[in-house]
Amino acid sequence: MKINWDYIKFGLLTLFVGFLFAFSSQRNAQRFLVSKEVIFLEDDNHFISYPTVNKLLIQNNEEVTSIAKEILDLNEMEGRLNNNPMISKAEVFVTVDGVLGAKIIQRKPIARVAASTPFYIDEDGMEMPLSDEYAARVPIITGKTITNYISLKSLLLKLKEDNFLKNHIVGIHIEQDDELIFYLRVYDFKVEFGKPVNIDKKFQNFKAFYQKTLKDSTITDYSLVNLKLDNQVVGTKK
Repeated sequence: MKINWDYIKFGLLTLFVGFLFAFSSQRNAQRFLVSKEVIFLEDDNHFISYPTVNKLLIQNNEEVTSIAKEILDLNEMEGRLNNNPMISKAEVFVTVDGVLGAKIIQRKPIARVAASTPFYIDEDGMEMPLSDEYAARVPIITGKTITNYISLKSLLLKLKEDNFLKNHIVGIHIEQDDELIFYLRVYDFKVEFGKPVNIDKKFQNFKAFYQKTLKDSTITDYSLVNLKLDNQVVGTKK
């Protein structure tokens, strides 16, 4: 019987490559970490500090250089980070050269509620605690306490995304009938917005009123601006 040496050589080569791969993987798993790296994505304003993230990555005050890569539980680390009320999403990884890394996406506040214990409202309309690291420049909500701020999410996102509105509206007061009153950064007249419906049309009317009265120098003559009517703005003079 003729021996096919090509098959034998290929088989031996496959075994050798598999041995090298297994040996390399084992050696790599036994290596120790050399450092940690925290990367904040999408935002430069840190509501959670680097030291806090580092502590959540490795608990029990362990030095990173004393931890072997093989004993790491990356899913458990991600779970700790994702359970932090300042973090929207976290991804934990280890590089080939032994760096333990975390990519962090923070929750983004769009309003602050002036309650007995103040808190933020985030982009999902959910409550978010204040941070000791950074104070967001967002409108302050006062007045009636409500249990579901998701109803205001569309309006608050519009305020955040529109530069004109973001720069001018600093306060939102919730009346007992759930209608809204806005307070401005520069001028002292109040803006009656009514219910958070027909949002785009009301803001369009407000911008038109603002630009017209600013142009003819009458903007300081008003004490109240009513946006609740569909096709007009009603201004009350002082």
